[in-house]
Amino acid sequence: MRVSRRVVFAVAGSILAASALTACGGGGGSTASSNAAGVLNVGMPNGPQTDNNNPFLSSSAANSLGYKNVIFEPLALFNKVKPTDPAKPWLATKWDWSNNYQTLNVTVRDNVKWSDGQALTADDVKFTFDLLKATPGLNHNAIPVDTTTVSGNQVTITFTSPQFVNEYQILTDTPIVPKHQWSTFKDPATDAVKDPVGTGPYTLKTFTPQTVTLDVRSSYWQDLPKVKELRYTSYTDNNSQTTALANGSCEWAFVFIPNAKAVFTSKDPAHYQLFFPPDLALHGLWINTQKAPFNDPTLRQAMNMVVNRDDIFNQGESGYFYPPVTNITGIPTPAGESFIAQQYKNQNVKVDVDGAKKKLTDAGYTYDGATLKDKTGKPVTLTLTDPAGWSDYQTDLEIIKDNFSKIGITATVDKANQDTWTKDIDTGNFDAAMHWTDGGATPYKLYKSIMDGDLYKPIGTPGVNGNYGRFQSQQATDALKAYANAADDAGRTAALNTLQQIFVEQMPIIPTSASNLGGEYSTKNWTGWPSNDNPYADAHPTLPGALDVILHLRPAS
Repeated sequence: MRVSRRVVFAVAGSILAASALTACGGGGGSTASSNAAGVLNVGMPNGPQTDNNNPFLSSSAANSLGYKNVIFEPLALFNKVKPTDPAKPWLATKWDWSNNYQTLNVTVRDNVKWSDGQALTADDVKFTFDLLKATPGLNHNAIPVDTTTVSGNQVTITFTSPQFVNEYQILTDTPIVPKHQWSTFKDPATDAVKDPVGTGPYTLKTFTPQTVTLDVRSSYWQDLPKVKELRYTSYTDNNSQTTALANGSCEWAFVFIPNAKAVFTSKDPAHYQLFFPPDLALHGLWINTQKAPFNDPTLRQAMNMVVNRDDIFNQGESGYFYPPVTNITGIPTPAGESFIAQQYKNQNVKVDVDGAKKKLTDAGYTYDGATLKDKTGKPVTLTLTDPAGWSDYQTDLEIIKDNFSKIGITATVDKANQDTWTKDIDTGNFDAAMHWTDGGATPYKLYKSIMDGDLYKPIGTPGVNGNYGRFQSQQATDALKAYANAADDAGRTAALNTLQQIFVEQMPIIPTSASNLGGEYSTKNWTGWPSNDNPYADAHPTLPGALDVILHLRPAS
């Protein structure tokens, strides 16, 4: 299903696996029109949940529905909509990097209490990072913790390699947990956390597989939120989630809505809103670069020149969901504008069929009537494949199929079984497929997941985690290492400029859309949501920024 694909990516970052939604009877709870109790109704179309509130596990209910973010808190909070902005101090009042991002010194906030009344201490922060080191099953960001020491309210953490590229994961995507509770768990990677203790403003009240409720605490280290109760409902599927948004029983969600304006916003134009800012991650057509003739970068460049991204956005992505990516480097804007090399500023891809044909014939390709033939005289054909249930990707593929026909490429669309498709992508048994990349606070993770030779596996060898197109470039691999290990901004800029040049000249994938940080919400009962005019946070209810959003909300009355 469509949204489960994105949710796994959003929550786990590097876990690029798809999961199917299962059926449940999730109800909508109280309607948004009866809000005397100060309830905010949040939803996700993720099916029945298992009672586990482990914030490190992507499979837990707390992660799936997003309420881990209001129970457990991070050291600092980055705004992924504006990735170059400094982070907000949270459980840390100050942090300093040294030794080329291999040493982190954190000052832990005073006067913070866990929900059971005990005080947060520097030992809790030390314990959390020691836990990640000792328990790989919880360390989903693969943070290479080396040593941790405490002095008063300060914690010093060292890492086995520079961590500039993981600053968001360390400061924002690492929930701090209480030593006095977690040290009692026999196996923190598998024990279900039924009674979560956190520093956040809410505590768990009730749990069912369909609905989870949380109450605001009586005291909190910041001003208490105005939302008194959070009610998270896990809906059966996209359709039931969309219906709940449209009838007002759900006030905040992340779900793909085909024809969103007619189905959702038009139901209450004054209150129903969409906010879907781009992230520094991509969706696009991954080409198997090991298969001839698509191992020729000239052919891939020509294919890129005829893809109509506006049609993909307006038809496949319903005009709002995944924004188009037009810069030739594949870096989404405006989030990534500051990272684009000067030589590629304002170099946007536009449909250019004549230009693509000339590029091909200049390189030795020929035409037999309307049919493109490769340099060996064979017609150029390929199969585009994605699971049948991913409706937006299926529409995207039909558009791309038509686009390629304009330069003589015969494409067919395979609506694959999801399990078969996943295996084929894993082993390289495909021509081209719509897929996503990893993402982060800079374009590094985007490019790493496309071009890193350390992620390469030969066709037929399973176990890939990125570089699904089997792209090989030692120069790109070296530039990725140079970026991650650079001692200063100048070194990182030089490495990133090299990666952009390789991407433009080699076109290992055809970028079409940016990933998003979005959500649908209603302003009928609550105001203060992030928006294009005030993008103080993302609008995704399962990402860490959800905590900041809830703290900003005020009763509409």
